[in-house]
Amino acid sequence: MKTTAIILAAGKGKRMRSDVPKQYLEVSGKPLLFYSIKAFEDSCVDEIMIVMDDVKYGKEQIVNRFGFKKVVNIIVGGKERYHSVYCGLNAAKGSDYVLIHDGARPFITKQQIEVLLAETYQAGACVSGMPVKDTIKIADKRNQVKETPNRDDVWMVQTPQVFSYSLIKNAYDRFMEDDRKEVTDDAMVLEKYGSHSVKLVKTSYRNIKITTPEDILIAEAFIQSELYH
Repeated sequence: MKTTAIILAAGKGKRMRSDVPKQYLEVSGKPLLFYSIKAFEDSCVDEIMIVMDDVKYGKEQIVNRFGFKKVVNIIVGGKERYHSVYCGLNAAKGSDYVLIHDGARPFITKQQIEVLLAETYQAGACVSGMPVKDTIKIADKRNQVKETPNRDDVWMVQTPQVFSYSLIKNAYDRFMEDDRKEVTDDAMVLEKYGSHSVKLVKTSYRNIKITTPEDILIAEAFIQSELYH
């Protein structure tokens, strides 16, 4: 079975308030994007495709600089995240399973990737995540509390999100034909356009997405701590 990781690294990351796209920012001496690619490089995944705006940077400052062997393609991203995912899926034709991952989540590990893949071989579709720690409130348009869901039933969804290629590609084909693009992650595309259940698989609370300047400080602390091993 052929497995392909699609790592999303396009976009500007406006909430980072930096002239440099967040995926290129150096964290402990390496570009942020390095860390997620390294986890997939070390895992059992067969090949890696990176979706990013600057192909030259990707080749010279990521692939060549760090000697990544599994990166087989660097693809220009689209206007929205879902455009970039679709470009990656089209390029991954011939794969049996795909792992879609945000390059701004540097703390996914080799072991977590392999657990997710093993679960997906059985379930067909799995997403990484963790149960929420805080109480969640559902609000109305006036910011009034509508309801409080049972905390045991609520998860924070992360990436990678891992799918049988045919399942997610067929769902994305249908999604791209729909004028309404009302989805927030890849699992939701399958839920709405593929009629297939999605299994939640625990990864780690440290599998955070780097979004704001404060997150860079957290990332530095994780990398330098003994916990990041």
